[in-house]
Formats: sequence, structure tokens, C-alpha cells
Amino acid sequence: MAEASGMAVVFPGQGSQRHGMGKDFYDAIPVCRETYDEASDILRWDVAAMCFGDDERLNLTEYAQPCILATEIAMLRGLESLYAFRPEYFGGHSLGEYTALVAAGVVPFSKALELVSLRGHLMQEAMPAGSGGMAAVISQDMDVALVTETLKELPIDVANDNSPNQVVISGHSSSIPLAGERLAAVFGKGKSFRFVPLNVSAPFHSRFMNAIREAFREALQALLTIVSPGNAHRVTSNFTGFFHSNDGRAIIDRLTAQLSGTVRWRENMKAIAECATSIVEVGPGRPLREFFKTTGVQCQSIITLSAATRLFEQKLS
Repeated sequence: MAEASGMAVVFPGQGSQRHGMGKDFYDAIPVCRETYDEASDILRWDVAAMCFGDDERLNLTEYAQPCILATEIAMLRGLESLYAFRPEYFGGHSLGEYTALVAAGVVPFSKALELVSLRGHLMQEAMPAGSGGMAAVISQDMDVALVTETLKELPIDVANDNSPNQVVISGHSSSIPLAGERLAAVFGKGKSFRFVPLNVSAPFHSRFMNAIREAFREALQALLTIVSPGNAHRVTSNFTGFFHSNDGRAIIDRLTAQLSGTVRWRENMKAIAECATSIVEVGPGRPLREFFKTTGVQCQSIITLSAATRLFEQKLS
């Protein structure tokens, strides 16, 4: 295996959104303001107002996804402008994979915004409101194969393999409590166990997203004429757990499969850590830092401009 070199940047996905995200970057850095304006022009609604105000629609999937993508790209461009931030490897959790592909120059920002806006809308409409749910399963040394085996007779899937200590399940909301009971019986023996239902509007990354796969694949097909896959081998794929190949059709296949497949973030972290000497999380929240921590890998997080200043000026001094 080649010796690790260079910096990696990773981006969190849905659930990291918060009111006011990115405003300090927007206020201080011209390229960040331009990024929000560009996003608003593409989507035809005021992205900055949605991110900075108290509009509760920010927590709806179809708004959260483009707002998070726009904020993360605005933050990244701000860091590039101020500190010549030039990562060599890229990763993102679920929605964050789209930010990673934009950051690596594989997918244009404008097209990614259109795609995640549609993705969010389709995911919102995939099942009737209230019929789907998700929950985090938290315990030490989680065996994903055993989680799957424990739930095999239930309409529940493993949505995210986040870390050695956390797996997220997804499926019919009526079966979530029973899933919790079964998992507690298996994983709660002699060690700490937590089962945390999540406040989500649909069962993401489960078989119940299969209904929207073809509609989303059709939208992804437009990427074949504009994608620049030459740098894709530096971006991790949630679906495979490893880096993408420089093949436009394969990228489309993997992004389509990601809708209903498990996010193999534990494998993504391993792949990134083997290549990069340092890892920085950029986004409105910092869940990925904690996931890396459980694997013994340091990941520094930037969620505000002041955090960026501390990180980069400390290194420059």
C-alpha cells in the first residue's frame, strides 16, 4: 500500500443543517456570498434566506439537501480563498457525497444542486408521511452482519454503517420499536446499549427508496455529457465503501444505488485514512469527527469561520 500523503476533506449530510449555517462565511467572504447567490439563481428561491432565517422548511428533506450542499461548497470556496485550502482526497456522508464530487471537480455545482433538490423531493415523496422511520443503534463493536441477521424478518434495513459503535436502521415506523427490542437482546448483553429513534420524514437508504430509483437515474443520465470523472478516484463511494472509478456510468450506477443501499461510512473512513495524512470535516455540523474518533483517527472540524481561523492560522504561525 502506498504511503499516505496529502489532506482529505469530508462533508456531513442531512441532519447537520442548522439555522444560521454559513452566515459568518457569507458576511465575511465575497466568494461565499456569490456561491449562495448562484445557488438561489439555479433553484429559483432564496437559499441564503432559508439557511440564515428561522424557516422551519430547512428541516424538510427537499430544502435541507440543497441548502447543506450550497453551504458546504460556500465554506469550501471560502477556505480556498483565504487559506489556499487544497485537499487531495474527498468524502461525504450520504448527501455529502454530492458535495465531495463537486469539491473534486467531478460534478458541476449547478447540476449537483438540481440533482439533490430532486433527490430530496423524491425521497420525501417515496412513502406516506409517518409510515417510515429510522433509529440509531449505539453500542461497542457493532457487527453489521449480525444486525442484518437480527432484523431479517422485519421490514427494516441497515441504512448507515457509521462507525464501530453506531449503526442506523431504516424502514416501516411500526416495526422500529420491535427492531429495538431485538437488537437490545443481542447487543445489550453486558455492555452499554442505546436505541435512539431519529426525527426524519422518510426511511432513507432502505428498500423503500427503490420506488424512486429509476426516476432519479433518469435525472443522473444528464451527467454523462458534463461529468469530469478524471478525479473521481479521489472521492469515496458510500455504496461500495471504496473510492469511485474514473467512469461516468459507474458513478451514475453508484449514486442510484446509494438511494436504497447502506452508507458504508466505516469503510469510507478506512479508505480515506489510508491515503491522507490529515482529515478536515467542513460543514454546518461535525458528526463525522466523532465517527473518525471511534476508529482512532483524528479529524478536525470546521463549522464556523472562527474555527477555520484557529485551525489554519495556528498551522501557519
